[in-house]
Formats: sequence, C-alpha cells, structure tokens
Amino acid sequence: GTAGESAPALYSRHLARRLGTAQSQPILVGAVVASQPLARLLKVVPLPVLQVGIGIALAWPVTAGVHVAMDPELFLLIFIPPLLFADAWWAPKREYRRLFRPILSLAFGLVFFTIFGFGLLLHWIVPAIPLGVAFALAAVLSPTDAVAVSSMVDKKSVPKTLLHILEGESLLNDASGLVMFRFATAAVLTGTFSFWQASAAFVVAVAGGIAAGVVALVIVSRSLKVLAKVGNIAPESQVLVLLLLPFAAYLIAESWHASGVLAAVVAGLLLGRSGTASQVGVSAHMLGTSLWTMLSFVFNGAIFVLLGLQLPTIIRAVPAEMTTLHWFWQPI
Repeated sequence: GTAGESAPALYSRHLARRLGTAQSQPILVGAVVASQPLARLLKVVPLPVLQVGIGIALAWPVTAGVHVAMDPELFLLIFIPPLLFADAWWAPKREYRRLFRPILSLAFGLVFFTIFGFGLLLHWIVPAIPLGVAFALAAVLSPTDAVAVSSMVDKKSVPKTLLHILEGESLLNDASGLVMFRFATAAVLTGTFSFWQASAAFVVAVAGGIAAGVVALVIVSRSLKVLAKVGNIAPESQVLVLLLLPFAAYLIAESWHASGVLAAVVAGLLLGRSGTASQVGVSAHMLGTSLWTMLSFVFNGAIFVLLGLQLPTIIRAVPAEMTTLHWFWQPI
C-alpha cells in the first residue's frame, strides 16, 4: 500500500481488487435493480438470462466496458453459502422427505450420467481436448444450481411435484459433481485413476459436509442460548449470529476437505427442526426475514450479471484448438 495507508483501508482496497474494482460495484447493483423492470417488459425472457445479457453488454467493449477480476474461492465463500442456506431454510421439508428417492437418484445418478455422456460428446466435438479434461469440464457443468432452478423455472406452469424434485436435487448434487471434478482433474495431472479412492473421497465429502452442517448449527444454537441468558440483547446481534451460520458450516467443511456446499444446505434444512430459529425474538425474526430476502435478491441477480461480465473475456481467450471446425459455432 501507499505510505501511511491504514490497515483497514489497505484491506478494503485488497478485497475490492479481488472481487472487482470498487467503481464496478455500484454498476453491478444498478444492473441487478434495472433487470427487474426490464424482465417485466420483456416477458418472454427469463430474468437470469436477461441479467447475463446485461452483463455481456456491459463488458463487451474492450476499453470502455466493465471488467471485473474475481477470485473464485472468495466468490464461492461470499455468494454460495448464504444463497443455498436460504433456499434450504425455506424449502418444503415435508415434500422433500416424500420425494427423497427421486431427488437422491437425480442428485447422484444424473450427475454421473451427465459427466460420462457430455465428456464423451465434448471429446468427439473437439478432439484436441483430452478425454480426462472433457470429463473434468463435464463435472463442472453437471450439477444444476439451486439458484438457477428457482429463478428460471416458471412455478405457475410446472407441476409442484416436479418443481420440488428439481429444487431438491439442485441442493444436493454439488457434492457428487465436486468430487468427480477433483478426481477427473487428478487423473489428468497424474495419469491414473482409482475407483476405490474416488468412492472413499465421495463418502468423506458427503459425510463430512453433513457433519460440518450439524456442528455449525450446534455452535450457533449454543451462542444464541448464551445471548438469551445475558438478556436485553439487540435483535441485530441475534440476526448476525444466524447470518454467520452458513459461512461457519462452509468453512468447517472446507477445512475437513468435505463439501462446504452440502454443509450449508444441511444447516439450512435442519435449522427449523433443531429449534434454533425459534430462539430469537419476534423482532429479530422479522428483521432476519427481511435481511435474508434482500440478500437473496441482490446475490441472485449479482451472480448472473457477474457471469455475463466474464463471458466476453472468456470468448476472446478461446484457444485456436477449439476453432478448427468453425471460429464461432464450435466454441459455443
């Protein structure tokens, strides 16, 4: 930093550089807000698709466009745990228990089928991509995202049973896709693949993620009990303790080399049944509901706008090996 720059200012500047330039953040929020009335005017375009298009339009000019450099690990930590936690918290638990078998079969079986099928297809379309790399890319694309499902599916026209299956599957499939990605990448780098090691790592990722979610929930529940015994605690303090729950679950799981995404989902699913949410007062409950609603609105839109901001740079960086058949359609 510059001479005499304070530590908080230095940290803020470093964080802004990792998430993107500070000047682009108001533009990002403005794009999220503007996308809502535009989606109402353009009724045929789903809101996430429109937000991706806005991001592309903002970033397409090379010199005058908005260019944001993101740290993937920081992006995952800030955006994914609270969004998945909120989706799991508000999820219809009774319907999920009733549809547990089809949800589980899709969360694992469909992911593995997608990885195998799309990996072979990608290797056939672009032979320059090795099969192991194709499987790794397929593993990235295989888990459908809960945010995308809840945002893009028309809840009025899709049967509720099918909607519950899609949303439940999207909450649980990240563990299977993440483990397969890790082992596909390891197979590319080392040239070897062990089915038994992959199976053991998958069990560890799932079991560790579930355990981390439970541990984080116990810690937050005990913290709320301590605050209740103190008495006269501001509702904002209780809300902040609940706000830390998905991040704590994610970080604990990641430190155990387990699925942080699954940990945040488990914490959200068990929050109501554990009685943790009922430990806060009425004012804190109302404040927390408003806060989570606002965070979900901003973060949901920001994710798709950020995706659009990244696409022009990705398209310009397409290697020549992926344009041997056609310069435009093959990369698409």
